[in-house]
Amino acid sequence: MRLILFLTGLLAMIMAVTGPVRADEAELRAAIAKFAEATKFSETEAVIEEIAGLGDPAAATALNELSEGQVMVRESDGEVFVIRGKDDNVQLLDPLTLEVVGTATEDDLRKIKIKNSIRRMIADVVSGLTLRAKDPKIRMQAAETIFSRPDEDIIETLDAVIAEEQDDRVRQAFIDARAAAVLDSDMSEAEKLEAVDILETRGGRDVLPILTTVSNSDIATVAEAAKTAIASVEERLMFWAAGQNIWYGISLGSVLLLAAIGLAITFGVMGVINMAHGEMVMLGAYTTFVVQEVIRNSAPGMFDYSLAIALPLAFLVAGTAGFVLERGVIRFLYGRPLETLLATWGVSLILQQTVRTIFGPTNREVGNPSWMSGSFEVGEILITTNRLWIVVFSLVVFAILLIVLKRTRFGLQMRAVTQNRPMASSMGIATPWVDAFTFALGSGIAGIAGVALSQIDNVSPNLGQGYIIDSFMVVVFGGVGNLWGTLVGALTLGVANKFLEPYAGAVLAKIFILVFIILFIQKRPRGLFALKGRSVET
Repeated sequence: MRLILFLTGLLAMIMAVTGPVRADEAELRAAIAKFAEATKFSETEAVIEEIAGLGDPAAATALNELSEGQVMVRESDGEVFVIRGKDDNVQLLDPLTLEVVGTATEDDLRKIKIKNSIRRMIADVVSGLTLRAKDPKIRMQAAETIFSRPDEDIIETLDAVIAEEQDDRVRQAFIDARAAAVLDSDMSEAEKLEAVDILETRGGRDVLPILTTVSNSDIATVAEAAKTAIASVEERLMFWAAGQNIWYGISLGSVLLLAAIGLAITFGVMGVINMAHGEMVMLGAYTTFVVQEVIRNSAPGMFDYSLAIALPLAFLVAGTAGFVLERGVIRFLYGRPLETLLATWGVSLILQQTVRTIFGPTNREVGNPSWMSGSFEVGEILITTNRLWIVVFSLVVFAILLIVLKRTRFGLQMRAVTQNRPMASSMGIATPWVDAFTFALGSGIAGIAGVALSQIDNVSPNLGQGYIIDSFMVVVFGGVGNLWGTLVGALTLGVANKFLEPYAGAVLAKIFILVFIILFIQKRPRGLFALKGRSVET
């Protein structure tokens, strides 16, 4: 192992003086071909050492595949390939380019046996080879690999690449990796104190194990510096943990906003307790599933556009269902809230069973488009892309709905009916049709909420049941019929819930939130933002 790292370091120092060099491709291929002759672990290690000595980053591909057990030898001619597939349909790939060069069966191939020590050896060699890769991402990965497994033998190599590195971010990663290696070495006290300072500046959970080990050092000053650094890092981590909880709360709040915003409209305008609102969310989610299935089977290349196609369709499907529900059931029950609650609950059961009959009771797969996949970090806060897009989407929906209510004729009529229904009717507004289209609008928004929720939750007939109670809590807490109240209520309850969960657990956190809302409503029966108007005041 030390011989390999020494060779890699020697190569790096030569390159620091003469500039980057690459082994001749034929020479590299010849070295890789020697795996065919390696029948013992020691012989495999010798071939890896030879490849490391060539110093060509192109060898990293073949070595990584070897570590994964994907390199085999064709028995007939001793050729070495990377393989894909199994049984009678094995694809043979070039070990450097990974281009398909033929096929074979498993019986024609012999696997190159490796063990964990060889895998660790490969990881160290690949790290050394990739330190000078053209792609900064590869160099960064190499630096992080070295940081996670520090070894004093690679310090000289790191000194060379640090002197050459032009990318500031990658260079800092190399410096951090060197500091970790220094703390694992027998270097001087001054060097180790400097390394502790570097790791303290870096911060993060990954430095704590290294600093904890150093805090037990025989060198008193180094151990004390490490303990101080640990306290500083943990204090910053507490700050970032609070930021992470706030982000989780905003993320949950955006989901609650999407689920509740349609309910805020229908509940506010008509005072209808719609227990089937969650099923409108479910219809939107299943619309997304159907759209993706059609695209998968007929136009796979359009999968990234599936949500854009599903959004208007989900709005139409859920909006139509809401319109039919209002015209067919709810309009006969105005003024009888208990009957309305029971009727809409019955409708919710019917919709659940209908969907269960058509699609089955099990969860259905709804995929994330490529632009909604992955994650990134801001400091120590992990942000998933799909959650970020849902936050943005919920705010866009909120803004559009606000414009509709404030800047359109239909919005003016809705507000008039909300504030004083008899006066609005006497002014010529057809309040029954305002009710119907308002209910359709609220249901349609629930449908597009289902599109968003399909990206983070299981799509099943019971999807809407998980959000209906929370939606009512948001609407009542924020103020019935008030969009700004719904926004503030959703975000407040989301953040409060995520701060309580680490201490009380998910179930108790919800109970505490419910108790808080009950006590709050005792003091402010109309919520945070009460609607104004003669009819409302009475």
